[in-house]
Amino acid sequence: MDDATKSIDAAAAAVTAEKSRSAQVLQPGSTCWQTAQAQRMAVIIDAADYFSHLKTAILQAQHSILLIGWDFDARIELDRKTDGSESKPNRIGDVMDYAIKHNPALRIYVLRWDLAFLKMPFRGTTPFFLLDWITGNRMHFQLDRRHPPGACHHQKIVVIDDSIAFCGGIDVTDGRWDTTAHLDDDPLRRYPGGGLHEPWHDVTTAVDGAAARALGELARDRWQAANDWRPQAPPENGRDCWPQNLPVSFYDVEVAIARTSPAYGDEPEVREIEALYLAAIASARHTIYMESQYFSAHRIGEALQRRLAEPDGPEVIVVNPKRAEGWLEEEIMGSARALLFERLQRADRYGRLRFCTPVTAGGVDIYVHAKVLVIDDVLLRVGSSNINNRSMGLDTECDLALEVQPQDANASATRAGILNVRNKLLAEHLGVTREVFDTCLRETDGSVATVLDRLIRDQGPTLIPFTPPVLSEAERKLAETHALDPSRPEDMGKMFLRAMRQVAPLRTFGYAGSILALAGIGMFLLRKKRLPKN
Repeated sequence: MDDATKSIDAAAAAVTAEKSRSAQVLQPGSTCWQTAQAQRMAVIIDAADYFSHLKTAILQAQHSILLIGWDFDARIELDRKTDGSESKPNRIGDVMDYAIKHNPALRIYVLRWDLAFLKMPFRGTTPFFLLDWITGNRMHFQLDRRHPPGACHHQKIVVIDDSIAFCGGIDVTDGRWDTTAHLDDDPLRRYPGGGLHEPWHDVTTAVDGAAARALGELARDRWQAANDWRPQAPPENGRDCWPQNLPVSFYDVEVAIARTSPAYGDEPEVREIEALYLAAIASARHTIYMESQYFSAHRIGEALQRRLAEPDGPEVIVVNPKRAEGWLEEEIMGSARALLFERLQRADRYGRLRFCTPVTAGGVDIYVHAKVLVIDDVLLRVGSSNINNRSMGLDTECDLALEVQPQDANASATRAGILNVRNKLLAEHLGVTREVFDTCLRETDGSVATVLDRLIRDQGPTLIPFTPPVLSEAERKLAETHALDPSRPEDMGKMFLRAMRQVAPLRTFGYAGSILALAGIGMFLLRKKRLPKN
């Protein structure tokens, strides 16, 4: 066991030992980078609301806009409920262009992971729009190549004038827009080039104050790491860019920023997010609620197994998509999830695990892209990190978290706000009103698992218990190696060789199947491999 792993285990063990004394999970330098005060914090569910609020904030910018993302598409329509009569543009590229033309002091910086750029030749007018940016002196579009081989940039941050910052799981790209209703055939849920995409569930946050300024520093750090020069920070006490119609979820809270970053060059490894997950899981008393695109992080799985095995441990509620987006991704992440789910089921001797996938009223699968963790009424985490090994140590990630501080005067309001976020998400997934959900929760003495059982039975299938696929011997062996979901850059090659030894000899898989599996590994690694610097 290496020193980084030992320190993470120590952080989790310390919280476990101190549970009875109400130890704080969020510890700068361990489970987070730093904490900073936010006068306002909003939790924004689904991209329809996020895109609309983002447009409002962009149009209020005076000094700078930093957009740091895994992907970006300039053609995305931000407010899809408009009738088109307003004078201002609606596509984000045009909105940014409008903002910069009407404010001579404004600078815009867009940083995107380099391999996401490979899709751009198929994106209509996007490349031509970006040529205008690249040749301009106030609009900057750059690709983030500063990663070890196999890693990717996965943060999703927008900072406007250091006055407001958005941070969570939503990229400004195609396929993300949806409302909380997740209608079966919403005509507004369309790709920029035409055609409808699947229902999509996602979550992000907005913060102001010192928390927004801290995210601004983080975004400028990432820009400098990728481009060897640093955008100028805006002056403090500038214009308030908070959208007037953005509801505030929390007032006057201390917000923690947690990161994942792989060791690269002279930069040390950062695994704050993994430490946060483990410490938070260890601290839970009643309920662990998780939403994630993937579920394959074996150390987080082991932590959940330990809690499920306790006679008086917490309920564990997990919301995941039914399948990954593509065949190869399902083979990789789906097989790992099925294996981890089996282990959780074996540990669940007291019946406290509920692992579900959401569907629309018409039975269409809703893709879960949100990354949310709620511990009791005490801790909330929203960010870019998935529950997979890559997010723990290989990819760059950024999460925000808040934790109830018992000494704070507004502790009761923060507790209520955390529960409001969790219950709002569950009511959305269950297809019921908050009144129905809250009534049922009171009748079951706060047992979320019992509420799910009752409402799934009485309201029809909108949140379906997960049934794992039957794994072949080869799929099981491949999942056990973590070959395609490593947690460190140096593990990539070792796990690939281990996978070759495990999978290739299997007669039950067949020669052709073995070659296909290994070719799939190679394709995945190639897709994740860092492009050479120009």
